[in-house]
Amino acid sequence: MENKLSFYNTLTRKVEQFIPNEDGRVSMYTCGPTVYHYAHIGNLRSYIVEDLLEKTLRYLGYHVKRVMNITDVGHLSSDADTGEDKMLKGAKREHKTVLEIAKFYTDAFFKDCQKLNIKKPDVVEPATNCISEFIHMIEVLIEKGYAYESGGNIYFDTAKLEEYYVFSSQSEKELLVGVRDDVEADENKKNKSDFVLWFTKSKFEDQELKWESPWGVGYPGWHIECSCISMKHLGESMDIHCGGVDNIFPHHTNEIAQSEAYIGHKWCNYWFHVNHLNDKSGKMSKSNGEFLTVSLLEAKGYDPRAYRLFCLQSHYRKPLEFSYEALDNIAAAYDKLIKKVGMLKNEGEICQSDFDSYKAKFEAALCDDLNSAMAITVLYDMLKDELSDCTKYALAKSFDEVLSLDLTTAYATREADNGVDEEFESYILTKIEERKAAKKEKDFAKADAIRNELLEKGILLEDTREGVKWRKA
Repeated sequence: MENKLSFYNTLTRKVEQFIPNEDGRVSMYTCGPTVYHYAHIGNLRSYIVEDLLEKTLRYLGYHVKRVMNITDVGHLSSDADTGEDKMLKGAKREHKTVLEIAKFYTDAFFKDCQKLNIKKPDVVEPATNCISEFIHMIEVLIEKGYAYESGGNIYFDTAKLEEYYVFSSQSEKELLVGVRDDVEADENKKNKSDFVLWFTKSKFEDQELKWESPWGVGYPGWHIECSCISMKHLGESMDIHCGGVDNIFPHHTNEIAQSEAYIGHKWCNYWFHVNHLNDKSGKMSKSNGEFLTVSLLEAKGYDPRAYRLFCLQSHYRKPLEFSYEALDNIAAAYDKLIKKVGMLKNEGEICQSDFDSYKAKFEAALCDDLNSAMAITVLYDMLKDELSDCTKYALAKSFDEVLSLDLTTAYATREADNGVDEEFESYILTKIEERKAAKKEKDFAKADAIRNELLEKGILLEDTREGVKWRKA
């Protein structure tokens, strides 16, 4: 491992060299989805970047064990452990049980990940599998004096810690900016920053998933699951914990509090956070503007891998602004890129010195705080250089172990998929012209109807600056 990976550690607030607990092996935990609805593309930006980190580690020669939880119980809509239960809300919306909702949206999440070439973690554990572990941790925290019962709930007592706000020197008031104001304060807490470890029937009378516990029938708080699931599979010391920047407070702050109180020593060395995907109105969410999913992008004619490239062209620590215009540019760039690689002749001998030189440049870019944009620049520089086709092909295939853009296969696959007979192609082109005329006359309903008609026949349309492109769905 000649190149040494460095990235920003939220815990120390600086970029530092990554040194795992065990030489050559990395334990990595990712906060998984709350499976009450489809993941929007803002959620998926985090998973794309976390996938990039895992694949970079593997590319550099580390053995990685990555664990992810699935939140299929609880998870309230406010940072203050109050508000509406998201899983219950989803079940009511779709007239299904909570477990039916969880199964459906867990499957949908991993289908989206597959379309984006996000590797499935080595271990995926639903919270509902670990109720006994949650109860045991809470019992130990009570025994150690870090938790208390009040109003039927069990709370973690943050006043017992020498340092609670480990991620920031900001005050409690500053950190609580953005927490919902439309919920009532929890009068059961001793301190405003205390958080719930276990809820009983005093929380939601109609909560569907409940379990017996020493404190009555109830269900776990949100934060406890990640601590327990990670320790179950990775032990009491961990290398990297990942998540979006919105997880920093209170979720990851509370994870550290309860975990280190439970085990009595430092828990995780590196905290890796991905910034928001925004649109012009602000942070992307399920309740803010158009609900942008991978399926919606596909329906509009975009290849999901173009969205992956869109994310990789930006640094993970910077907010990324989404617009269809920006995605159009990236989609066009992706089409040209896969065509360029796809046209390479994979024949002859690889020039090892050229291969090693560019591989070192690619690794150096990734090791520099996971600079994926620079890594892609190395890819473009390599394709423009006077190298043999087979060397370029071998490098593109190597780089794609991390980038996961199907560089060497996408063009051929797309060309094969687009094979249609002349009669059907003539029909498609006629419909495209009809749609173009309808849009010119501002008859957008007719234009949409034509798009949907083609989609029903398995044809996706993509509006680009170069005109309308089509391909098989």
